[in-house]
Amino acid sequence: MLSPRKKTLAAAALLTAAAFTLFACGSGDDSVSPVSVLSEESGSDRAATVLDQPFAKPDLVLTDTRGKKYDLRAATEGHPTLVYFGYTHCPDVCPTTMSNIAVATKALPKAEQDDLRVVFVTTDPGRDTPTELGTWLKSIDPRFTGLTGDFATIQASARSLGISVEPTAKDKNGKTVSVHGTQVIAFSPKTNGGYVLYGEDATVDDWTKDLPKLVRGAKP
Repeated sequence: MLSPRKKTLAAAALLTAAAFTLFACGSGDDSVSPVSVLSEESGSDRAATVLDQPFAKPDLVLTDTRGKKYDLRAATEGHPTLVYFGYTHCPDVCPTTMSNIAVATKALPKAEQDDLRVVFVTTDPGRDTPTELGTWLKSIDPRFTGLTGDFATIQASARSLGISVEPTAKDKNGKTVSVHGTQVIAFSPKTNGGYVLYGEDATVDDWTKDLPKLVRGAKP
């Protein structure tokens, strides 16, 4: 995973590093590690990675928890948006990440809570049906959007954001896992570009501090 310290780097460099940065949620395999730490800003302990070249929001149309088509670009245009790729059977990083965001979101004024879009895209569409996603997200924050659909489409969209996703498979212990990058990408309501990245080490305090700025499209 990337260091929680703030870094400023080109999106192309991030794509190269992220392609090798995978995490098998719940696999118990500690051998997966980042290939490098890029452009680290010394003396900073911030969770955010501000990108020199923002990512374009994926042209992604999937199925939401109500069984309806959801066009990511159209539904989130002009809104501050957080996008995360994970799966509901993950016992650790995915629920922790989403729960941290949910707790921090409650500290925002109601109008800003309503404006914020948090989108969870499954990396395990074979098991994560719309109903499964809806039940899982309801226990975290019912305002969050869950998306499922064709795996190849999901994988390509994640890759466009520098996030690697592999097909669900059995780990060395015979447990079914989804191997995926654990970055959260924040998209600006002003430009719709993905200009800030967060790793799995981002805490509730980090999100609570940064969300008011992200909602405005400002740099954290």
